Amino acid sequence: MSTPAPVDAPVDAYSDKIDGAVLKVAGVVVLGAIMSILDITVVNVALPTFETEFAKNGEPLAYSTVAWTVTAYTLALAAVIPLTGWAADRFGTKRLYMLAIGLFTAGSVLCAAATSIDMLILFRVVQGLGGGLLMPLGMTIMTRAAGPHRMGRLMAILGVPMLLGPILGPILGGYLIDTVSWHWIFLINLPLGLIALLYAAWALPKDRPQPSESFDVLGMAMMSPGLAMFLYGISSIPGEGTFFSAKVMGWGTAGLLLLIAFVVYSFKPEHPLLDLRLFANRRLTVATITMFIFAAAFFGGLLLVPTYFQNVRHEDALHAGLLVAPQGIGAMLTMPIAGALADKKPVGKIVPFGLVAIIVGMFLLSRVDGTTSYWGYIIPVLFLLGLGMGGTMMPIMTSAIKTLTAHQVARGSTLLNITQQIASSVGVAIMSVVLTTGLKNDALVSQAAAFGEASKGMSPGAVQQLLPQFPKVAEILASAGQDAAAGQAALASAVADAMGKVFGNSFLVAAFLVLLTLIPALFLPRKEEESHLLDDEDATAAPVFVH
Repeated sequence: MSTPAPVDAPVDAYSDKIDGAVLKVAGVVVLGAIMSILDITVVNVALPTFETEFAKNGEPLAYSTVAWTVTAYTLALAAVIPLTGWAADRFGTKRLYMLAIGLFTAGSVLCAAATSIDMLILFRVVQGLGGGLLMPLGMTIMTRAAGPHRMGRLMAILGVPMLLGPILGPILGGYLIDTVSWHWIFLINLPLGLIALLYAAWALPKDRPQPSESFDVLGMAMMSPGLAMFLYGISSIPGEGTFFSAKVMGWGTAGLLLLIAFVVYSFKPEHPLLDLRLFANRRLTVATITMFIFAAAFFGGLLLVPTYFQNVRHEDALHAGLLVAPQGIGAMLTMPIAGALADKKPVGKIVPFGLVAIIVGMFLLSRVDGTTSYWGYIIPVLFLLGLGMGGTMMPIMTSAIKTLTAHQVARGSTLLNITQQIASSVGVAIMSVVLTTGLKNDALVSQAAAFGEASKGMSPGAVQQLLPQFPKVAEILASAGQDAAAGQAALASAVADAMGKVFGNSFLVAAFLVLLTLIPALFLPRKEEESHLLDDEDATAAPVFVH
């Protein structure tokens, strides 16, 4: 384990004050987290652009091909996370954090220079390798900077980019693509990365790495490929439309078997790649289970909101991102309050209130249709969801980290980040299948899509002959009489309303999943929590100096 550099004067590790030294370190972490998380969402709005920009022989690429620009980044992110604990011991947190920023920035520049979709996918892997190290390292740095009595408030600061990423990503991506070019969604990371490198070199104190264990090569050979294969299988579900396709079952099962083998193996070596022995700590286990169910339900449901605005209400990516912003505003209001409360009160008395707000919000969203008022209904509900989010996620993570001693923080942070990554992927896959199945099973929506595809380029007479094959469409068009324009408007309105109801049913599923989170949340600490962060540290040492 690396040791801190000497300091001129000790800092009180039990101080409640958030001083300048701590905020300086927090700024480094937040900047790195913003770069990593923002990049996950900013690329989503560029996928249609990639289809045409990298077209072959004038034929746009398939969506499933360009979607690999997202999947490749996510898989690289997940595969490298397990290395964080060992690498932090071996190289020191400051060096490793700066290396991660450098790798991410270099990958961004390479992505901007890509001339084919294959090159872009490859360079996204480079980005993901850097981005995967930033979050668990950031949690380690923040935890050690905070000390046991300020951790809730510092973790709340780390939560800001986790909330802003999904909100600002579509807005920033849409703006850059519309006004400049797609290259700038990557090039914008160059000045940010250089600033972050200089800032980290100045703000993070030197540490002296003292590697105390050998690298778990066998664990790495099972864990990282297994995690990547499992998440690839899960991420293929929306495109395949079922859990039971050969692609999903093949990759998912192979990955799951490797992960099971890793779990069995990981209790044998003294220093495993991922320390599952930490789950012997009941509070950490309860917090992790709560986090898993919550992340799957909330982030899966969160995916549906901008999709609803774009597919049902026909908003562009930029306006869809702006309409989601009230959720982030709500979260930013409650997150610092919840962080301060988590330093003083047991999280078992905080988290249930946030969960109830989210459950109510999801149930209210289940009543949307194709014409639901934005300001009169949807935006206030999204604001309520944000209030709940701000009072839920970071207090859960704070509770988990408080159970660890200082030398366990890097490995505990790694464990929590992997849990959240898997949960988010599972939640997105579940909600995507729920939505896709609902749209496919709705007679009007499916008939309207098939009719639109079949009638392309047909004469009015041929279209009339085609209509009997689509009775739902024919019924609505007939209601408008001979006015073709009125018939098309009526059809569009009816389809939007039907799609809105399908989205509503999907939000209902998300609401029930969040409701399940209340079960493990009831076992979160309801009495004063004793922190173990200083159990193996000299309490007079400056807490900002990291693993």
